[in-house]
Amino acid sequence: MLKRARSLLPAVASLSHSIRLRAFAKLNLGLKVLFPRPDGYHEIRTVYQTVALHDRLELTLIRQPGIVLDCQHASVPAGPGNLVYRACELWREERKFNGGILARLEKGIPSGAGLGGGSSDAAAALMGLERLTGNQLSDATLFRLAASLGSDVPLFLLGGRVLGCGRGEEVYPLADLAPRKCLVVHPGFPVSTPEAYRQLSLRLTRSKEDRKVEFFGVWPQLSLQEWGPAENDFESVVFAKWPELGDLKNQFIRAGAETASLTGSGSAVYAVFDSARKLIRASKGVSREWAVFQTRTLRRREYRRLLFALPRGRNA
Repeated sequence: MLKRARSLLPAVASLSHSIRLRAFAKLNLGLKVLFPRPDGYHEIRTVYQTVALHDRLELTLIRQPGIVLDCQHASVPAGPGNLVYRACELWREERKFNGGILARLEKGIPSGAGLGGGSSDAAAALMGLERLTGNQLSDATLFRLAASLGSDVPLFLLGGRVLGCGRGEEVYPLADLAPRKCLVVHPGFPVSTPEAYRQLSLRLTRSKEDRKVEFFGVWPQLSLQEWGPAENDFESVVFAKWPELGDLKNQFIRAGAETASLTGSGSAVYAVFDSARKLIRASKGVSREWAVFQTRTLRRREYRRLLFALPRGRNA
């Protein structure tokens, strides 16, 4: 699939209209899984936080109808299995756009890590096409398209600190917290989200814990005005299978992290620090076999500003 997409590139005729974007990662500052829904998903409550770690996306309008996706990352599909491809496809259908789109994607966010890289890429594609063509969709339409692509996609239309409800696609902007330094560690393997939900459902059934919506009202993360403990239900499943990730979280807390947790269903573990000194000290204790990313939180206004401010050259 990737080779076929690349073979089309030399024949592509550009219309000289292109745009370059950053697609930022997210962390989950707490995640509660409440109950199964009739549609097969689970009702959740979470607080998302965007961070500066990002992919790079370039969109170009081309003369040939259709979509061409170029990505050099071996594990990322180049056809309809890629969310960027599907986002471009949905946008073309919605706008009845007869031309074509060439998308070039450069990955900086690890795949299958719970950092929302694919979802962020899709949201960036939708926003980029709007900016590129001047065809503004209504907010309702834009969020509908985003939600149809994936549960995490709508949050990236907002950025900053965001409350996620429903299956995660129902989003509400929250007041931004003070900027912080972040350490994100990817152990080099993905966690299957469907399998993590299945395992968690079994645990919740056995524990018979009341997971009604009212339970979320006592979750402290929403009422915090400063950084504090993050509670992620998936930790009980993921840390049981990979205890070294649980050890890493505890290691970060001992090193002075204001909060540390699994993000999404994993496999990445993050820590938030109030100083670069603490972050650097904590990073020295991480296994050299794991990928370590030093990044920072992005407030909503900065997220929007940096989204379309990608210069040519290295990954800023």
